[in-house]
Amino acid sequence: MAEQGSPRRFARIDRLPPYVFNITAELKMAARRRGEDIIDLSMGNPDGATPPHIVEKLVQVAQREDTHGYSTSKGIPRLRRAISNWYKERYAVD
Repeated sequence: MAEQGSPRRFARIDRLPPYVFNITAELKMAARRRGEDIIDLSMGNPDGATPPHIVEKLVQVAQREDTHGYSTSKGIPRLRRAISNWYKERYAVD
């Protein structure tokens, strides 16, 4: 039976740089402790409730059958061309 003890550490993992989102989270917490008003826009994780009028509109639109499915948008033409050109130069494809 395998011995249970502390987990094995790997030197390669120890050399990884600090996780950027942990750093920003620590900075935000420190600023809040100092009494600063911080609006957190990171990682799509709001720190407050969604306003009722937005929730009501979401419910209204979600109940419409024409909103069920994928968008027909082909994207931003300039961005599509830039991506296409990058692939063409990088991989010699059309």
